[in-house]
Formats: sequence, C-alpha cells, structure tokens
Amino acid sequence: MTDKVEKSEAEWRRELGEERYHVCREKGTEPAFTGAYWDCHEAGVYRCAGCGSELFRSQTKFDSGTGWPSFWDVIEQGRVARHEDLSYGMRRIEVSCAHCGAHLGHLFPDGPAPTGQRYCINSLSLRLDKENTD
Repeated sequence: MTDKVEKSEAEWRRELGEERYHVCREKGTEPAFTGAYWDCHEAGVYRCAGCGSELFRSQTKFDSGTGWPSFWDVIEQGRVARHEDLSYGMRRIEVSCAHCGAHLGHLFPDGPAPTGQRYCINSLSLRLDKENTD
C-alpha cells in the first residue's frame, strides 16, 4: 500500500457529497436495506468510495440477511484496518480503508466458511468496479 491519503475535511466533504461524507468520515451508518449494494449480485471488485482502493471481490459477497453488503474476506490483507469500537454500549470491531481511513462498517465473527467472518459494510463506502472481475 502506498502513502496514506490526506485531505482536509472540506476536500472530503466536497468530493464525497453529504451522505457519503457522513458515513465515510463521520462513521455514520446507512439504513438497512437501502444501499445500492445490499442486494447486488453483479461481478466485480468493490473499491473504497474515498480513494478507489480495491477492498472486496464479489466472489466473497454473501447474503447475510442484515440489509448491508456482507463479505467473508478482504481482497488482500492490509487493505482494511481494524479498530476497537466501544460506541453504543457494545464492543465491536470497526473496519476502515487502510489507505484513506474511510469508515466502511464492522467485522463480526458470524460469517460463513471458510473464514467465519462477516464484514458488514455500508454501500455508501463502496463503489463497484464491474470492469474488474478477477
């Protein structure tokens, strides 16, 4: 991974728009069953909406029944950072883009084989690259 992306909050707000900014920079959450990718079955690579970094492959996406896009693995170790999140009286693992710091969602230990993990991700944090289907 190359150097970290550094921009002012004004630059992020201008580039992302209000909804994406709220999720990616203020750690917001889009309502369940409303995002563009929760029920998407198209092939491709899911990239970070903030910087374009490749994060997840469509082959690792599964229907978790939660209303958010869910993946059982990342495209490559080191692309997604993990942080302890103690908000809302819970202990969770927040995941963010390792390249630009955009909030993606959370990681839970209730996913399918082979990893048993569920990366529960906001659609607003992602952009589907349908051209890249490797």
